[in-house]
Amino acid sequence: MSHWLRSKRCPVERPLYVEVDIVMAIPASWSRKRQTMAAAGQIAATKKPDTSNILKAIEDGMNGIVYVDDSQIVDGRQKKRYGESPGVYVEVMELPLEAA
Repeated sequence: MSHWLRSKRCPVERPLYVEVDIVMAIPASWSRKRQTMAAAGQIAATKKPDTSNILKAIEDGMNGIVYVDDSQIVDGRQKKRYGESPGVYVEVMELPLEAA
């Protein structure tokens, strides 16, 4: 969650932009060369789980906590990659738009 949104009262009700960075663990079974390439972003993280399944779980999990409903997400970006610090990093920003 962005620093700006942390200062707001949650759950927010306005339209939202959500950015998700999914960092997958680099398989220990890979050669050192392949691990280095993965860490440098030269190997795409095409293995399961699917990005869409991860996003759905994250969006549903924030319902009623960060925002009223995930239908408020009208813009965003997602990225799935390999990295040395695996995890899911989420930034939520309230947009200066009126809801329908």
